[in-house]
Amino acid sequence: NTLLTELHNEFKTLLGEKRANNGRTFLFVSLFSLILFNNFLRLFPYVFTRTSYLTITLTLALPLINNTNHIFENLVPQGTPSPLMPFIVCIETIRNIIRPGTLAVRLTANIIAGHLLLTLLGNNGPRFAQSRLGIAIIAQILLLILESAVAVIQSYVFAVLRTLYSREVN
Repeated sequence: NTLLTELHNEFKTLLGEKRANNGRTFLFVSLFSLILFNNFLRLFPYVFTRTSYLTITLTLALPLINNTNHIFENLVPQGTPSPLMPFIVCIETIRNIIRPGTLAVRLTANIIAGHLLLTLLGNNGPRFAQSRLGIAIIAQILLLILESAVAVIQSYVFAVLRTLYSREVN
């Protein structure tokens, strides 16, 4: 409960008081909770979580566009010389298109990498000699602790970046 309250306050700060009053912070806290729950599911054996699929993470990363005029206003920064405006518009458009993709790929790649490490180490356990089995179990436990931290960090990073992107778009 205190974690969700802290996240709510942080997202309120990131969005600004004007935008936070209409309930957007609860949307981003819910997004964090959804991703965190799905990331923790992958720590169980034989479970391939939904955040491992690029289509799911890309859907979560796509911006919520309410005001398209505001998007066009941000394509050309103030003070840009007139001859550079067409190039700046192209660069800013590409940046706005790539952002959700990089956000989705970051989450998916980190989740798949951790899942593969856990699976590879777990599948090779029976092949170890009796003397090395203790070391393999300790390595598996340490890797599980590391992957738990990665699950929380990736959920937090995704939600914070999604909040910042939303603030810029809307």
